[in-house]
Formats: sequence, structure tokens, C-alpha cells
Amino acid sequence: MSENNFLFEEKQYLGYNRYALLRNLVLVLFCFVAYYYTENREQFGDLFFVLGVSLLIISIILLFVKHIHTKVYSGSIVLDGIWTTRKVKIDLNSIVKAERVPYSQYHLNNPVYNLHRKGVVKFYTMGKEAVRLTDKDGLVYLIGSQKTEELHRVISSQMKS
Repeated sequence: MSENNFLFEEKQYLGYNRYALLRNLVLVLFCFVAYYYTENREQFGDLFFVLGVSLLIISIILLFVKHIHTKVYSGSIVLDGIWTTRKVKIDLNSIVKAERVPYSQYHLNNPVYNLHRKGVVKFYTMGKEAVRLTDKDGLVYLIGSQKTEELHRVISSQMKS
């Protein structure tokens, strides 16, 4: 498995997650509104302004922090996460079913990497759809993606060959 021999590649960044972006922007807005309405600006107002600007800068930096790097090779899927996370390798020979599904019924979802919950292993940063993979043992992998159609097509073609 050569590094340049992949069939599909997608990088997802933390800053593009709607939930995190909305949460940070609401906090920034709160800080700026609190700064505007503070009566004693010399004592507390500057603190709100500095905190709002700091949160805005952190939100911008998060646009460049890679959360999940998905690569599909012939015979396997490799999911690589943030700095301290382990690489997850899914063998396509053990996958019995692959389908495109909505990731969640909610509009705002937390980014997760290798979250094991109720027999489902979730990988998600952003997007409305996911690819659900079921292996021979009944374990389900749910991989959220912006390019679900292409990811599903590549995985299905690899499963047939």
C-alpha cells in the first residue's frame, strides 16, 4: 500500500463543522454585546473585547486544523485523525454492505473520531450524509463525508472486485 496509490482522498477540518462554528460565533457575539453594554468599561469592558477577539482568532485557526483524513486504497480504508489519535484501518474484504445514509436527524452534530456507541463506530466532522459500512461481525462504521457519492462509489467498486 503505497502512500500515493489511493483511490479516494478527503480531508475534513474542524473549523468547518457547523456546530462548533455556530457555538464560537455566538460566544464572540455575546462578548462584543457585553463589551458594548458594560457601564464600567475601564475595569471589565476590555476583558470582554479581548475575549471576543481571541475567540474569533481561535475560530479562524480551527479552519486549518485537520480532523479526519480519509483515504481509500484497494482493499482498505484508512482514517487518520488529529495529532494523538491512532490510524483506523478498515479491511474492505470484511465489509458485506455499503450504503449512503443521512448522518443524523439533527442539523448540528459534534465532530467525532472513532466513537464507539451502541455497536456503531462513528467518524464525522461535517456534512449531511454518511456512508454506512457493515462488516461480517455486524459492526457498523458510519463515515461522515462531504463527498459521500464518490466515497460510496469507490467503496462499492472495491467490494465487487
